[in-house]
Amino acid sequence: MSDKIYFNTSAKFSVKRSLLNLTTRLHHTVAPKHAKKTARKLLLTPVRSKPKNTEPEGLVKGKVDWPGGELKTYTLGCGPIWVLSHGWSGTASQFFPLMEHIAGRGYTALAYDHPAHGNSDGAYGHIPAFVRGLEAILDSFDEELAGLIAHSMGTASSLECRHRKVQQCPMILIAPVLDYLDNLFGSVARSGYSMRLFEEVVSEIEDQYHYPLQSIDPFKKLGLRESKTIIVHDEKDKFADFSVSVRADTEYKNVTLRATKGQGHGRVMTSQEVLDSFDSLMK
Repeated sequence: MSDKIYFNTSAKFSVKRSLLNLTTRLHHTVAPKHAKKTARKLLLTPVRSKPKNTEPEGLVKGKVDWPGGELKTYTLGCGPIWVLSHGWSGTASQFFPLMEHIAGRGYTALAYDHPAHGNSDGAYGHIPAFVRGLEAILDSFDEELAGLIAHSMGTASSLECRHRKVQQCPMILIAPVLDYLDNLFGSVARSGYSMRLFEEVVSEIEDQYHYPLQSIDPFKKLGLRESKTIIVHDEKDKFADFSVSVRADTEYKNVTLRATKGQGHGRVMTSQEVLDSFDSLMK
C-alpha cells in the first residue's frame, strides 16, 4: 500500500484523494492511538518484492545481525568489496546482473536486503533503519570498502551514513533521491493522507532512533564528499527528480552525471551507463 503513496506523482484533483484526507483526519481525531498504529502500517510497510533476477552462479547467501533482527546478504566474487544498497520496496536481487559484472572485474559484490525488505527481518522501513542497517553491514567485515553503489532511497541513506568506511570511498548513485524531504512530504501530501497524522508517526521514529528528520539532507552531504561520485539518472524518471541530479553535477566538482533515456526509475539499474560508470572508476 505504501508504494501507492510514495510513488504517486499525480497532482490532479482526485475524489479518492479527498476521501482519504477526510477519513484519515477523522480517524486521527476520534481514535488517535489506533490511527497512528494504522498509519505506521500503511506508511512504513514496504512491499516485499519477489526476486527480480536469476541468482548468478557462485552467489553466497549469508546474514548479518543488527538490533532489528537479521539482514540477509548476497555475496559474489572475491577481491576488494563493493557494497550495493537497494531502494524502497526493492531487493538485493535487482543488483544481480551488476554483481556479476563487478565480480568479473576482480571484486567482491556484497548486496543485502534492507530492514523489512526482501528476506530480511523487520516490519517497518525508513531512513534511520536503512542507515543503521548499512552500518551493520559495514561493521560485518574488516576490510576497507572499495566503493558503494546505491539506488533510489538507498542513495539517500548511503549519503546520510556517517560510517568511517563510506567517507572516502567512490560511489555510484542510481536514480538518487537527493531532495529526500521534499520528495517524501510531497508524495504524502499528493496522496491526500493527513499530514498531521504523518508528522506524528515521523516524530515517533525520530524519538526512537534519536534521528531528527530535518537533519536529513542527502544533497548537502553529497557536496561534502571529497571522493568521486557518479550519478546515473534517467531524464524522464517519474519518482526521483532528474533536475536535482543536474544541479549536483553543476555545483559539485567531484560529481559527474551520466544521463540515460528510456530507462525509467528501475530499469536504469541494469543500464550500460551503470556498467560503464563502474569501469571508469576502476581506471
